[in-house]
Amino acid sequence: MANTKLYKLSKVSQLFRSVYTTLPNALEKTEVSRGYVNMINNGIIKSVNRGMHVLLPLGLRVLDKLTALIDKEMMNIGAQKILLPSLTSVKLLEKTKRYDPDKNELFSLTDRYNKQYVLSPTFEEAICDLVHNLGPLSSKMLPLKLYQISSKWRDEMKPRLGLLRSREFIMKDLYTFNVNLDDAKDTYNIVCEAYDKIFNQIGMEYMKAEGDTGSIGGCLSHEYQYLSEIGEDVILSCQSCNYCVNKNVSTQSVCPHCSKKLQVHNAVEVGHTFLLDTKYSKPLNAFYKDNNIEKPLVMGCFGIGLSRIMAAAAEILSTNEELKWPKNLAPFTVCIIPPKKGSKEEIVSSYIEQIYDILCKLGIDAILDDRTDLTIGKRLLYVRNTGFPYAIILGKSVISKSTFELYDVYNNKYHDLTLEGINDYFMNSDVRESENILLQESRP
Repeated sequence: MANTKLYKLSKVSQLFRSVYTTLPNALEKTEVSRGYVNMINNGIIKSVNRGMHVLLPLGLRVLDKLTALIDKEMMNIGAQKILLPSLTSVKLLEKTKRYDPDKNELFSLTDRYNKQYVLSPTFEEAICDLVHNLGPLSSKMLPLKLYQISSKWRDEMKPRLGLLRSREFIMKDLYTFNVNLDDAKDTYNIVCEAYDKIFNQIGMEYMKAEGDTGSIGGCLSHEYQYLSEIGEDVILSCQSCNYCVNKNVSTQSVCPHCSKKLQVHNAVEVGHTFLLDTKYSKPLNAFYKDNNIEKPLVMGCFGIGLSRIMAAAAEILSTNEELKWPKNLAPFTVCIIPPKKGSKEEIVSSYIEQIYDILCKLGIDAILDDRTDLTIGKRLLYVRNTGFPYAIILGKSVISKSTFELYDVYNNKYHDLTLEGINDYFMNSDVRESENILLQESRP
């Protein structure tokens, strides 16, 4: 007998979400796209102000799964998680000459003691100040890898495409500290390998391009890019040898390695890595002690845009009406659809608990569409529009053949399976291992 308590099973009827769709021209006066409209219409986000959005429960589940995936890979390289204050003192930014009161993209404020702060668009100064206040570090503590996942702010003049370019955005920032540049390069390569694993697990095709150091600075930089027509970046790539570079770094039309013609792509930047040397550690006194002599630490910084990955995935994978997600980031992996109320199949609803029990034991998350006043067809449409990868339907075949319809939404395939068949299907599925790991790590 199944023993899973059904009260733990999430239900569509109880989801906090908008029950009305929103036409693009009814959204705020900003550029929209199919991904943005789909995220609004299907209860992933809600626009509350220009460039500002609420992550609704379904959207937060996507973010939590992505966070768990990143946490796992950061743990694997020995990174330690912290959480810095959202406010950074203007005095710190002045030390690195990165504060310009005339720049309008900073959210600034003055407290009751007349001290000036900014809502942090980046945290290089804050992390160096922290290391300084806890230091100087012993060389035995190095390399040191500290990261956080938090909100960052930029007062964008023209917010666009929802989470793709908003005024508040969620990022993972990792800061590394080494004793010298050679060691820092080794750490840089280790982190880049972890980034490769993260993006490979997300499962969307990406390009790793030589990057522009920009305002962050440094001596080495790479970008992780998703190809998309809505992207603001332009990258050049060689199909022969996989060389890839941001157009801001090089405008040449042929590959410097194999002389083949470079292809031009629009792309969305979702990750960026920098080797900073001592640009920030030196002016902010982030030192380590070597034979009682204090020396500046050599830094690296590494960012991943979580909210931007969500927006890019919704844009690249979805159709005009249907959201699609990387399978291991979908809000729920499986939606269970019981028979319509009053139908002759209603008696088979007792199987819900057994199905849920099977999925729980496999570590696969599920939601029940308990709106039995709606037809199965209308609830299947909801599954497709919201981006759940699988649906299990309790229909006529349960009575006639003791089988359930398993609908593979992304591949548009139906399978008639017994309870044992459902277990075997997901036991061998590509979602099982990732779901099991991610759900364990995302649970409080």
